Amino acid sequence: MIPLRLVIDTNILVSAALKPNGLQRTVFVVAISKPARLYLTEAIFAEYREVLSRPELEIRKGLREQLLQLVKNRAHLVDPAHALQVARDPGDNKFLECADAARADYLVTGNQRHFPTFWKTTKVINSREFISIVAPHLIL
Repeated sequence: MIPLRLVIDTNILVSAALKPNGLQRTVFVVAISKPARLYLTEAIFAEYREVLSRPELEIRKGLREQLLQLVKNRAHLVDPAHALQVARDPGDNKFLECADAARADYLVTGNQRHFPTFWKTTKVINSREFISIVAPHLIL
């Protein structure tokens, strides 16, 4: 089976932490499970760590550390070849750079309007679209 190459936006990981029964948690579980492959860069991991630590989100320290450890253990680190200026929000370019370096199939985000529909071979989709493709039986 060919692995599914994925990049997930920080908002997906935050929602996975805040909503245990939400689609974003399912996206996260799929992303860290074979045959899928989650890809990230140092910049993305730093953003995950910073955002999950924001006091206003009230994410328990144990859950935050568990999520970050799962990402660290299961994700594949890539080093983007070049900087991009494509996303509507400049802070989101790091996700496209990662998708480009990883030759990702999907970039899963809750903010599709910040990204082009496609970047090279990477399709930008939301959680519901992703789950309807990889596990349609999980959509209620």
